[in-house]
Amino acid sequence: MFKQAPLPFVGQKRMFLKHFEEVLNANIKNDGEGWTIIDTFGGSGLLSHVAKQLKPKARVIYNDFDGYAERLSHIDDINALRAQLYAVVGNATQKNKRLTKDCKAECIKIIQNFKGYIDLNSLASWLLFSGQQVATLDDLFQNDFWHCVRQSDYPKADGYLDGLEITHESFHTLLPKFSSDPKALFVLDPPYLCTRQESYKQATYFDLIDFLRLINITRPPYVFFSSTKSEFVRFIEYMVEDKVDNWEAFYNSERIVVKASASYSGKYEDNMVYKFKA
Repeated sequence: MFKQAPLPFVGQKRMFLKHFEEVLNANIKNDGEGWTIIDTFGGSGLLSHVAKQLKPKARVIYNDFDGYAERLSHIDDINALRAQLYAVVGNATQKNKRLTKDCKAECIKIIQNFKGYIDLNSLASWLLFSGQQVATLDDLFQNDFWHCVRQSDYPKADGYLDGLEITHESFHTLLPKFSSDPKALFVLDPPYLCTRQESYKQATYFDLIDFLRLINITRPPYVFFSSTKSEFVRFIEYMVEDKVDNWEAFYNSERIVVKASASYSGKYEDNMVYKFKA
């Protein structure tokens, strides 16, 4: 079982894997036969992968809205570009230090001349300050470059997506298909509100209106991920207190908190809110 996503992805839930596994095993018995697990905002596919490994007879739907499976199919090209960049940066700059203008210019030239698949997420993780994300190559080139390039290739992702049903669909149409099935688990890890979303393939595909729509169609059983960087926990507390709209879905839900930190934004909390019985 993979314990982290094979390629870089901001927001992968590796810090929650132990808790996610415990919640699945406590509430979905044996091999998961008869269950459908819908990874609605599939991201890196890590939660889908773990769910399928733990519950091999469950139907696991990986909603790959960000094109991660396509990235995985190009690991050879990603590694080839990494090697070219490391050859320039590795001995020229200390690890985690800013590149000189000449070194940055050479890196840009390598990227522009590369004939294979260019993975913007990997480039951002190699060349930008910790956690920074960009939407285009032009955006990337506008930033200072830092030496965060991996020394080694990414391993092959053999077996990572095995057994998953991969779809590319809006939650608006995906979730209602399963809303009346008590054995359909909604795994919900949407982009956090009030944060920059350049890491997502469609940076504006989840806004406040989408958040409210998602809240209103959420029902047990679900596992909902969020963070104190957004207003999710405060919002559901308000819903339950004032009995607003779909408040029953979040009444008596349980929450697991993981402390996190980022060098560019300080400390925060990641949350896993879940409920299996109505």
